[in-house]
Amino acid sequence: MSFEAWIIFALFWVVFVTTPGPNAVNCINNGMNLGFRRALIGVLGILTQASLFLVLSAFGITALIATSETAFTVAKFIGAGFLIYLGIRGWMNANTPVTVADRPTRSIYLRAFAVATINPKSVAGYLAAFSQFVQPDVPIWEQMVVIVPTALTLTALSYTGFTALGAGLGRAAMGAVFNVWVRRVMAASFVIYGVLLGAASTPAGRG
Repeated sequence: MSFEAWIIFALFWVVFVTTPGPNAVNCINNGMNLGFRRALIGVLGILTQASLFLVLSAFGITALIATSETAFTVAKFIGAGFLIYLGIRGWMNANTPVTVADRPTRSIYLRAFAVATINPKSVAGYLAAFSQFVQPDVPIWEQMVVIVPTALTLTALSYTGFTALGAGLGRAAMGAVFNVWVRRVMAASFVIYGVLLGAASTPAGRG
């Protein structure tokens, strides 16, 4: 990958990981409810998903799944249901005073990994990256040496930032009415993302 191509890829990835989506909402929620340091476990879950998707994309598996209408339909409804569930639960718990929760590390990690995996933005983003930036005449693993560190570094910086934002909101609004509405907005966002995911057509069907 040339330096110019790397710059274009890096700029694309910055936009990809900083555009608010379910991952960002989850990171903000974690920061508000768990505190910054403990919420970073969720960022680790996102990075695990990113690493997995990068490898799958290199083998072309992501593209295969995205063009299979049956597989995509099953995955999107499972994902939609999970996001809507998180949103409804978050809305119902919005009035609960915010404290530094004692959630198990495994739960924080697996929830972040699940939200990242079912995010339709992930599939679209990885497909776009590999269809636009990977050169077919260059061995894929030579390009992955450049793509993977760049993508993971930018992903880590972005979602650490969203986590810090949530931690700041949590401290600023601890026990306040404002905090209830912030949490309800986050919860509503999960529901909206879930509905949009459930209504999405297959990538192939988008033409």
